[in-house]
Amino acid sequence: MLACGFACAMHGVDGLIVRIEMDASPGTPSLTFIGLPDRSLNEAKERVRAAFGHSGFLFPAGRLLLNLAPADVRKEGPGFDLPIALTLLAADDTLEPPELARYVSIGELALDGSIRAVAGVLPMTLAAKRAGFERVIVPLANRDEAALVEGVGVYAVETLADAVAVVLGNGGKFRVSAPSACGDERDSDEDFADVRGQFAAKRALEVAASGGHNLLMVGPPGCGKTMLARRMPSILPPLGPDESLDVTAIHSIAGLLGPVPRIVRKPPFRAPHATASAISLVGGGVSLSEPVEKVPESSEKSRIE
Repeated sequence: MLACGFACAMHGVDGLIVRIEMDASPGTPSLTFIGLPDRSLNEAKERVRAAFGHSGFLFPAGRLLLNLAPADVRKEGPGFDLPIALTLLAADDTLEPPELARYVSIGELALDGSIRAVAGVLPMTLAAKRAGFERVIVPLANRDEAALVEGVGVYAVETLADAVAVVLGNGGKFRVSAPSACGDERDSDEDFADVRGQFAAKRALEVAASGGHNLLMVGPPGCGKTMLARRMPSILPPLGPDESLDVTAIHSIAGLLGPVPRIVRKPPFRAPHATASAISLVGGGVSLSEPVEKVPESSEKSRIE
């Protein structure tokens, strides 16, 4: 193994640190990816090659093999372009491998060497912090989003050459000191105080909100169920710090943070379609951090029946 870099993948709504291991050997020039890459990741070969040429870097010669670990998790999306390019430069002695190993890099490369924004930068930055990394390189367009995470040095770059300068130790001007977003809440035009009448329903919502209870509203279409439910977040307490980051991370993945990212402190409202199944509402994924409990055969059989 000649070089090693670090990227981040999305596993559900959580970020997962990916170790990029590169090995080179003599032979016909080629670049091969292993470790369950998807099609957009396989296409990174051509984007990285073109970006090298337009940025003034030489593409390494020989048979190049890139392993994306852990190998049993699907890797998808264009956010691996930048860490792959930096790993190749480290293998070619343009960068020092020990210095590159201190960074988690995220970004999509354009053919001219510029770096485009990607979705999910906030949960990826959170994953880097939890994994013990202190430095993250992100696209310039994602700077405010990544800066919402405290305790991590965020470097916002616009081109591949800028990212190389950061790893070489010349990235002071690219460091983001604080988020430039003003405000820390997402405003809503729907307020519980606007409701007129509906005294019994409002009383039920107030009791449910104050006690943290579940609430079931039944009635004919047009009687105000959805209108009341949409206004219930306005009487709920603000989210805690961890809850706020989790909710904001989901907004980041869905691309809902907007041009001025802010921490979401108000509980969000979601209106699933009337035909949504129970599985689609609660999801069926299993967290990698929690052990999977084996269901007794008799219990599983009775549940299926």
